[in-house]
Amino acid sequence: MHKKWIRRRLPVLIFTFFIVVYVDFQLRTSSLPKFSVVNHPSPGADHRTFQRTASSAKDAQSPSDNSSSSGGNRQVVGGHAGHAGHAATETTTRVTQPQLKQEDIFIAVKTTGKFHRTRLALLLETWISRTKAHTFIFTDTEDEDFSSDGYNMVVTDCQSDHSQQALSCKMSAEYDGFMASDKRWFCHVDDDNYVNPEALLSLLSAFPQDGDIYVGKPSLDKPITAHELLEGNKTREVRFWFATGGAGFCLSRRLAEKMVPWASGPQFEKTSATIRLPDDCTVGFIVEKRLGISMVHCPLFHSHLENLLLVSQRSIHHQVTLSYGMFENKMNSIEVKGSFSKEDDPSRFKTVHCILYPFTSWCP
Repeated sequence: MHKKWIRRRLPVLIFTFFIVVYVDFQLRTSSLPKFSVVNHPSPGADHRTFQRTASSAKDAQSPSDNSSSSGGNRQVVGGHAGHAGHAATETTTRVTQPQLKQEDIFIAVKTTGKFHRTRLALLLETWISRTKAHTFIFTDTEDEDFSSDGYNMVVTDCQSDHSQQALSCKMSAEYDGFMASDKRWFCHVDDDNYVNPEALLSLLSAFPQDGDIYVGKPSLDKPITAHELLEGNKTREVRFWFATGGAGFCLSRRLAEKMVPWASGPQFEKTSATIRLPDDCTVGFIVEKRLGISMVHCPLFHSHLENLLLVSQRSIHHQVTLSYGMFENKMNSIEVKGSFSKEDDPSRFKTVHCILYPFTSWCP
């Protein structure tokens, strides 16, 4: 009797089990963020833009492809480019890159002596306290207090003003510093940027580690126009995208190595002089016009030249950089609630840091 009952019930139990497994699988996969890569043609060079198609705000935007079409070339991530005449059965062995770690990222901070006790001190107290070993501070003034505390202070021979020459001089020093290191990524930020180390690692980990990657956020809604100096005192018009240094940007090691003829040593300042534009524009010019590689546009970088009130507090964990500063005669910073008042924390960096790292000793 017991066996007959089991035989009758067994199919029902098996069917029920498979239904439960199927529903669980559907729920798990439907909760994952979906991303798409949209290619927008632009004069001079195409650019790659990452857009999130998932509606959940708690999931970060991340790249899922490395497609570019500058000069008709297309890079395929996770696959191999086929060549005419090769057999379909041909196999290619891929070299697996080791997982990216925080210490693989060379973070360069550009500052100047007059901001050491204000802007820089704030960064040292907040996010640099989490990335001290692989963050390098490029300045124009010796500061024994910071050096004695073990920070990587690089004192350049650059001028302390905000001129094109001074800015390009420091960017040249940053680039050379990275090239002399064993790091896999070069990331530049200014002294009014907050870097979210975990979000930065997540973003860069999503790219092919052996790819030609230039990622950041433009300050313009169209390519910049410059007039490149040629021999015989002639000029030609060039248009290209560039990632604003005020929001920060990153370069992969492989791409940085390809930039050597125009960026190494005194070459960076010479290249900057040919287009008569600052350092961040020069990086874009080298990448897009000299190398024909498209910039990846990423909305997770932020400068004080945009409306930071549009950055929601619930998305803070996924933003790569934040900023603050005066914009249109008003303090421009993100709107975030916390234990610090706007008077005590006008940049909102301390508040953000305590949201990301609530067990920090000085957090309320």
